[in-house]
Formats: sequence, structure tokens, C-alpha cells
Amino acid sequence: MVKDSTPPTARLYRMVMSDHICPYGLKSKDLLERQGYRVDDHHLTTRAQTDAFKDEHGVKTTPQTFIGGERIGGYDDLEVFFGKTPEDEDATSYQPVIAIFTVAALLALAVSWAATGTVFAGRTIEWFIAIAMVLLGLQKLQNIEQFSTMFLNYDLLAQRWVRYGYVYPFVETGAGLLMMAGVLTWLSAPAALFIASIGAISVFKAVYIDKRELKCACAGGDSRVPLGFVSLTENLMMLGMAVWMLSKL
Repeated sequence: MVKDSTPPTARLYRMVMSDHICPYGLKSKDLLERQGYRVDDHHLTTRAQTDAFKDEHGVKTTPQTFIGGERIGGYDDLEVFFGKTPEDEDATSYQPVIAIFTVAALLALAVSWAATGTVFAGRTIEWFIAIAMVLLGLQKLQNIEQFSTMFLNYDLLAQRWVRYGYVYPFVETGAGLLMMAGVLTWLSAPAALFIASIGAISVFKAVYIDKRELKCACAGGDSRVPLGFVSLTENLMMLGMAVWMLSKL
């Protein structure tokens, strides 16, 4: 008996309009194809057509996927159908800081190679910390209003002087740039030492003394990174870098 090698078929209804293509429709199509399905792709090209489809099937959103005559649902439902766990946008995650520190390390190695011809030079660790400071500062500067609001949850100085939350990202980024270049150490090192000391004390108090469960603003105002060891490590790295740079003066 010859085994039927025809792939299973899924019907997908998604919005494809002149001014809008539903991203979750594209993600649903991609997921179905990666799972080995042949996609019978139906485009809803007008708002009226989309509303009529919703009314007909009693649903509030598109895209909608049907497999074997059964409605599976939207993209999240499709992930569950295939045994995947949909991403929880409110769940804590270390992914942002892992990405930042990994890129910072690779950039430090690249700078080391470009500057000295070796992968690991005497200043590689300095460059790593300085680059990490710049990248973390950049995350905060993307939405400084959101960062400053989140920062107020735990930073002791910001709670006393609200404008400090607006100043912090500029100091962190500027100090990182100066440290990377190895210039104006008399300015960059004390600035980094100041903000890192306050940051370390604030995080330690909030997490280990007050036992508060907060999200850290270290990777920007929309960060899902939990306030804790990683946040404390960031401040201790900056503090150590500042002390090291001062000792070289």
C-alpha cells in the first residue's frame, strides 16, 4: 500500500489590505508551513469583508485558522494547538540583558582585534564594560519618560529628586563613551562611580531588604527584566570599572 504523502491542508483567513497586512496572519501562515501544512490562504481585503467574516464565525479577531473543518483560532491558539507556549508579554525575562551583554562582549572583542590585532588585549574587559554601559544607556534613552517612571519604583535618589531619572541615562551613556575612548577619565569615572553606587544601594535595599518584586528599568522603561541579581551586577560592574579607571590616573 502506497502511503499518501500529500501534506495536510489548513484554511487561513487573514487581513491583507492595501494599507494594512496583519502581522499575525503572516506569522500564522509561517507557523503552519513550518509544521508541514499546505495553507489555503484566504485574504480579507476590505474592512467590510473582515467584519462580515467575524460575524459569520462569531469571532472578534483575525487571523483565524481552520484545520480538518475545525476552527483552531488566532495565532496564540495555533501555537497552543502545536504544543507551543504563547509568549506572555507580562512575564519576566532575562533575554534583553543577555542580548545586551552578549553583543557588548562581541563588540569588545571586535574593537580589540581592530585596535591591537589580537582578540583579547589589555583593555578588552574595559571596552566590554564601557560598551555595555553605552548599550544600556541607549535602551533607556529610547523612551526616557517611560524609563524615568519605572526608575522611580526603586531608585533612592530619583525618589527624592525626580529629575535624576532623566539625567541618569545621559550620564551612563556619556561615561561609557568616555571610558571606551580612554579620555576625560577625571570626569567619566567619578560620574560612573556616583550613579553606580546609588544604583547598587537602591537595588540591594529594594530586593534584599524590602523584599519587593519589581521589574528593572536597566534595559529601558518597557523592560521585563526582574530587579535583582542582574541589576545589582550591572551597577557593581560599573562601580568596579570606575574604581579601576580612577586607580589608573
